Parts: sequence; structure tokens; C-alpha cells
Amino acid sequence: MCYNQKHIITLVSVISCCLLFISFISEKDQDTPKPWDIPEKYASMENPFAEDEELVAIGKPLYKKHCESCHGSEGLGDGVKAEEMETYPGDFTAEDYWSQGDGHKYFKSFIGRDEMPNFEKKITNDEDRWALIMYINSLYDN
Repeated sequence: MCYNQKHIITLVSVISCCLLFISFISEKDQDTPKPWDIPEKYASMENPFAEDEELVAIGKPLYKKHCESCHGSEGLGDGVKAEEMETYPGDFTAEDYWSQGDGHKYFKSFIGRDEMPNFEKKITNDEDRWALIMYINSLYDN
């Protein structure tokens, strides 16, 4: 190999490493969500509409309108806005979601905190709120 070929190979290697490094630092790392402090009023809450499976159909358009952009169409936390968020929005099919009680899901979904907005004024009907949670729960079955 001649002297110029060695320099070209070295230069290409250095440039490749620099581009790889830049791609890593330009990616945004999302924080893991901190634990939620759920007030007792919500912690002990149960879904009063749990037996009405027809509410899942009512929850679907509510999910598409209010949740899908961050949480994704399948609830995996991969919606179009998720990448812009500081904190990972969460995966509704994960064990940590399923280990929560109804009231925990309700509080997180409608009271919110930080990047999770408060939806109390956007979804005012209690039956619609539970329908939305029931639809989210149905994503796990898919």
C-alpha cells in the first residue's frame, strides 16, 4: 500500500468515527419516569363500569384523539410525539402498567403530572374516562 492510500484510509476511518459519535450525541436519551405519588382517594378507586365491555368501543376514539400521539397506536409509548418528550411515556402492555389498580390508572390518565397533561377538563364525563381506561386495557389483549 502506498503512503497516500494509508492516509486516505486513516482519514476515512477518523471521519467515520466522528460521524458515529455525532449520531450518538444527537440522539435524545429519555428519562425513566419517576414513581407516582397516588393519593389514597385514587389508590383505592375501582372502575364502576368494569362489567360493561361495550365501553371499550367508546374509549377507542378518545384514545385516538387524546393519547395516541404520545403513547402510540398499540400503547407501546412510541407515538409521533414520544420522541420529543423528556420522559418515556410508558408502555401499556408492560407488567408495571398491569400491576397497577384501576385508581392508579385513573389518576395518571386524568390528573397527570409533568409531561402527562391533565385531562379533567377535556374528558369530563366519568363514564368516558373509564371507557378510555378500558380501551387502554384492551390493547394488552391484542
